[in-house]
Amino acid sequence: MKIIITGSTGHISRPLTQILTAAGHDVTVVTSSTARTADIEALGAKAAVGSLTDAAFVTAVLRGADSAYLMMPPNLAVPDLFAHQKSIADVYARAVKESGIRRVVLLSSIGAHRGEGTGPIDGSAYFERVLSPLSGGVSIHVLRPGYFYYNMLGLIGMIKSGGIIGSSQPADFRHVLVHPTDIAAAAAKAVGTAATPGVTVEYIASDDTHTWAEIAHTLGAAIGKPELPYVEYTDEQMQGGLEQAGLPKGIAAAFMQMNKALREGIIFEDFKKHTPTYGKVKLQDYAKEFAAVYRAS
Repeated sequence: MKIIITGSTGHISRPLTQILTAAGHDVTVVTSSTARTADIEALGAKAAVGSLTDAAFVTAVLRGADSAYLMMPPNLAVPDLFAHQKSIADVYARAVKESGIRRVVLLSSIGAHRGEGTGPIDGSAYFERVLSPLSGGVSIHVLRPGYFYYNMLGLIGMIKSGGIIGSSQPADFRHVLVHPTDIAAAAAKAVGTAATPGVTVEYIASDDTHTWAEIAHTLGAAIGKPELPYVEYTDEQMQGGLEQAGLPKGIAAAFMQMNKALREGIIFEDFKKHTPTYGKVKLQDYAKEFAAVYRAS
């Protein structure tokens, strides 16, 4: 199959490309930088260099392909995160419609069923919403993964400076965690499936058995701090910390809206009604990766 991968050589797109090229597919990876061309070619794929804000470019890349994996690259430097996400989603919708491609796999998020009120996840909800009207002639497979393990790398500074792990959910809050390689495995299966018009939603999780307190203990043990405590912050404290870390006020507020929705259980309500695809990487496995980054930082 001729398959298009967006996301350049990112956390999901790199292992996804490796899986697909190893299986013999003709893979083209979209990247915004010519500097990544050699890396992409080393994976056995071709590079298409251009911007996801350029509808003509994206349309041309998708035209003639059998299937595509579409994702919205994160950008926390923009003044309006949702407007940025919306602009990319609108380009994708136009390109899918005009290119004639018949199978697309979208990277969305757990919580996207809500449509709004979940901060950055609102962009994923819009992504789903703007593509769904095309499902009469296009096979649309929506991936809704949980909380990415690697987001926990943002806790390293907190651990080193304060000796704690903290967030704005209680210590007994149970996360739905996922590793990029487990998402890539699910995406590879989905993107290589023959097109049948309609919308399919697939939830992906690697581990959903641990609370924040257990996460703190597991990560702490991996770095030689088994008594590492978890501290629950107020929303105001958490937002102040995000802004101090360099996030624009509006984006920090969007993440706090997401954290509040997590705390209230809103984000997980539809996940609990489905049987997710479970990956292989459990918290204890990821803790080894976390410890390696911690020690190198």
